[in-house]
Amino acid sequence: MDNNTETQIIQALGIKNLRHWESISFGGGAGNATVGHAAAAVSAGYCKYAVCFRAANLRSDLRLGRSRDPQLIPGGARSFHAPWGSLAPAHHFGMFVRRYMHQYGATSRHFGWVAVTLRYHASRNPRALRQTPITIKDHQESRLIADPLRLLDFCQENDGAAAIVISTVDRARDLRHGDTIVLIEAAAQGSGPSVEGIIYRPDLAIAESSHTAHDIWMRARLTARDIDAFMFYDHFTPFCLIGLEAYGFVPVGEAKDFVEGGHNLRYDGVLPTNTHGGNHSEAYIHGLTHPQEGVRLIRGTSTSQPPNKSINRVLSCSTTAQLSAAVILKKG
Repeated sequence: MDNNTETQIIQALGIKNLRHWESISFGGGAGNATVGHAAAAVSAGYCKYAVCFRAANLRSDLRLGRSRDPQLIPGGARSFHAPWGSLAPAHHFGMFVRRYMHQYGATSRHFGWVAVTLRYHASRNPRALRQTPITIKDHQESRLIADPLRLLDFCQENDGAAAIVISTVDRARDLRHGDTIVLIEAAAQGSGPSVEGIIYRPDLAIAESSHTAHDIWMRARLTARDIDAFMFYDHFTPFCLIGLEAYGFVPVGEAKDFVEGGHNLRYDGVLPTNTHGGNHSEAYIHGLTHPQEGVRLIRGTSTSQPPNKSINRVLSCSTTAQLSAAVILKKG
């Protein structure tokens, strides 16, 4: 998916010596980890400036709904589902979401309100690839792809790139936006099975993001009540509900009531959520646009800036099963 190696970047930019470099795998599940690792590298003195980037050909190259021949060769967990056509993330996460619905009473309509809200935010964002508003009726009538996931539950697949520059506070003050410093207050990562492995465990409806949530709240000495905006990794809309519960914004099983109607998630609501439109409607760049939007919210430059509240802290996180990561951004 990402055709740009570290050596290619070094050559293209004419860098004589790159003092520190890292690669974070597992796509969006660990997307925020790039920010956390970069902050750690700068803090430790490994580098003065770090650039976190993602550049991907997610439409013109391999698309996630298609398979290359090696994926059809059973191996490991794939041996138990590939022969029956379960190959794409939607197949595995669909089973995960169906169990969640059975366990907590959520419906497809609840997921639809997430989709409607994300598209509404994208309609206000000139950078968004999908800007046409949708209704709950549009969502409910969109075709079923992998039960219970409908077309409008999916993020998009597109070519794109995103980058974030991280440095020390003293150096940041000399930059263009130095009048508003954005601090990385805490970072955390959590682990679990692979995407395919999530369907082979005793409790299907547990998200590994709950482990990440525990660690980030402990490190920051904060709770969900201290957060002003929520940027979640929206590869599929149901993971908004799962993330709200995993990070403690609502009790487990009650996210369906929180998202009903979409009002609480809107930029002018109780918890502004993915105010850029997210993977779902702005662009799918494996979640790196989420901390970017967090920075804009803190600076007051978002296209869906909350009108009646100051944004001092933003949680950017993956809410999925498998590997996960999160960062808390704070106004300095």
